[in-house]
Amino acid sequence: MVEFDDTFRRQLRELFVWRRDLRRFRTDALPDGAVDRLIETACLSPSVGLSQPWRFVIVDNAARRRAVIDDFKSCNADALNCYTGERASRYAALKLSGLEQAHSHLAVFADKAGDIGHGLGRATMPETTEYSVVAAITAMWLAARAEGIGLGWVSILNPERIHSALDVPASWKFIAYLCIGYPEAECDQPELERAKWEHRRSASEFTLRR
Repeated sequence: MVEFDDTFRRQLRELFVWRRDLRRFRTDALPDGAVDRLIETACLSPSVGLSQPWRFVIVDNAARRRAVIDDFKSCNADALNCYTGERASRYAALKLSGLEQAHSHLAVFADKAGDIGHGLGRATMPETTEYSVVAAITAMWLAARAEGIGLGWVSILNPERIHSALDVPASWKFIAYLCIGYPEAECDQPELERAKWEHRRSASEFTLRR
């Protein structure tokens, strides 16, 4: 059995602390094979019934990227209308997408019709398919940070339009659109916290004992 010492555990926690959801990227190219390598790491994640439901779409085509960017701008304008007063001003000032700067775009889907795993573990909680894909994204996020690569999860998008723009099977559920590239700067504090949009709470606020 592989054993991990205290030094490794401290470094692992530091990796968690310094992982960021990025919106500000340098335009430098990533090394050849970097995104494929991150996908391979993501595929080491656990999945319900070993179903491996993740589906990754590397978006290189300029027209498809432009369709995603245009959809973000439309959805972001709609989101802004949900706020008023000072909160609206703060929202408008936030940088919520690195789509135009990031070197790589990666869309992630959950294949809800796949027969890998033979349905094990999903009869009572079918949503574990999507949970498995999110676990894979988390693994990718940490692996990217360990290589000095930044990742940003853009959620202000219309899933139906993303499906259309990327021409993927109807049975795939859209989970995430990821910007991947080198960060402009590194910080151990969430950008939304620095912008005073929200602040990180302690674990005790989210923990119950029964």
